[in-house]
Amino acid sequence: MSVYAEERRADRAADAEQRRIDATAAETRRVEREKAADERAARLNQQRQEDRTRARAERVRVRAERRSARGEALTPGNVYRKGTLALVTASALGSLPAQVLHFVGISPMLLPLPLAIEGAAWVMAAGVAYADERHLPGWVRWFLRLLVLAAAGFAASINYTYGLHLPGPSDTDQQAAGIGLAAVTLLGPVLFEIRQWVTTLSADTNSPEERARRRHDRLRRRQHRGIAQLADRFVSAAPFGQLDFETAFAHAWEIETGTDTPGMTPRLHERAARSAAALSHAQRAVIDPAPPRRRIGNLFRRRPVDLPTPTPNHYESAEKYVNRSTADLGVSAPASITPAPAPVALPAAPVVSLVKSTGRAPVGTVAAGSSRPRRATGRVPEAARSRRPVRTADELLTEARAATADWSDRELTAEGIRKAVHTSPAKARVLRDTLRAEREQAAGPGEAAA
Repeated sequence: MSVYAEERRADRAADAEQRRIDATAAETRRVEREKAADERAARLNQQRQEDRTRARAERVRVRAERRSARGEALTPGNVYRKGTLALVTASALGSLPAQVLHFVGISPMLLPLPLAIEGAAWVMAAGVAYADERHLPGWVRWFLRLLVLAAAGFAASINYTYGLHLPGPSDTDQQAAGIGLAAVTLLGPVLFEIRQWVTTLSADTNSPEERARRRHDRLRRRQHRGIAQLADRFVSAAPFGQLDFETAFAHAWEIETGTDTPGMTPRLHERAARSAAALSHAQRAVIDPAPPRRRIGNLFRRRPVDLPTPTPNHYESAEKYVNRSTADLGVSAPASITPAPAPVALPAAPVVSLVKSTGRAPVGTVAAGSSRPRRATGRVPEAARSRRPVRTADELLTEARAATADWSDRELTAEGIRKAVHTSPAKARVLRDTLRAEREQAAGPGEAAA
């Protein structure tokens, strides 16, 4: 009995445990279902809010587009264009019936005439617009304008005559009707032509860069007429599209003025050289102040000066003093500083002439009676200097080959080449790489591998 009771208790405990597990699982499933339902409701709520936000934004966008469209439609340009077309249509509707009645009153067979006359005026006006669009020559546009004026004028005369002969009204009313019909007939083509003219001008003013370019071209042709004509000849002589006007103008400027800088002339080069020389002289005057000008003027007005007994460096010191003084004055050095040698037995001092010579001695000449060459007084301007010839790359390479023929590979450096051929460090490095490549190529693949 005890075993049976224990089994019963165990079965009841197992049943209770199973019920507890089932209840826990059911509660878990219920919680999950509620959670899923809450999440689905939240998603639906969020979706509805997003839909309302999108709908609100769409309504705002549509209203903004409508306001923008109304603003664009009411701009002065659109109002002018559409208003002109409305007035042109009203003009055609007011002038055509009077012409039809006039010609039909004469004969029904003349019905196509008013249509042809009025149509010719409008077709020629459209031709003017087409000529402007295609940038045709000016005579084509004026010829079409004359045709428009002829057709509209003939139609206006017919309407004026018809208005004067209207039955019933008084003479004043008939005259007013004739003038009104004639004015309406001419008003349409005139307004259309003015509209086309304004449109063409507004299209031109929309490109300020193009307008500035045309102004610059006119100014350059007016100020440099001969050079511009030579450039035009260059362009016309070259094949079509191969030479542009800017390149041709640069070539023409170099040919006419001798300078490769547009705007620079030989006279301007000379003025620039003088300005550079004056600036250099002012800088030297700040570094090494000159003696008072009063003393220099007195020296030039006095008689030849009796100098003391000459020493070995006496003549050189006198020459340096005169050169420096004349450089500070901005004048060229005297042609010669000739000390008169005295006999050995006589203690008489030599006489130094400080009077400026009328002839200008070139730089590098030897002073008369001097044992050493006269040096330049001051810095020589760039315009007066002789230009050093520029060697080409082939000439530099030939000189480098000759100078480094007996050098070893260790001695073949950029610094050594620079000192040997007297060139810049960059060109020396290029020459070094070229010579090394030539030596490696001459050595052959076997020696290079070894």
